[in-house]
Amino acid sequence: MLTLEIPKFKDLEVDTIVFDLNGTIACDGHLITGVRAEINKLAEDFKIYVLTADTFGTAENLLADLNAELEVIDSDSGSEYKYNFVKKLGSSRVIAVGNGNNDAKMLKEAEVGIAVIGPEGAAFSALQNADLTAKDIIDVLDIISKPRRLKASLRK
Repeated sequence: MLTLEIPKFKDLEVDTIVFDLNGTIACDGHLITGVRAEINKLAEDFKIYVLTADTFGTAENLLADLNAELEVIDSDSGSEYKYNFVKKLGSSRVIAVGNGNNDAKMLKEAEVGIAVIGPEGAAFSALQNADLTAKDIIDVLDIISKPRRLKASLRK
């Protein structure tokens, strides 16, 4: 769990992280180097979910040794599904991380939404709806692991 007072922003009590898969923690069907170890470390303190439409049917194998719960979603309603998923978990307890148009509503709904640019880039709507943007997923994982970075960026 992360408990953090961010001056003139929010007082956080977050225990869940929701990641998009493709473009966020994976690219071209492979987890981005370093992601597995960092997410497994975060899983000691947070409940971790990975959301994906699993277009190629490989997500289960890809995430086999990741300490995260896989949630396969309908690609036709991905944006709404992700938004409702975060809401159902309790938005105020969730950090959401994504890069696509279908992540924008989830990023806005979460207590903290982080857009990641990464190798696929990031949709403008994801950037607009996030509280914070990072250049790659390793930076995102470091920011969550070292909450003073989050505080430094988000305080007003």
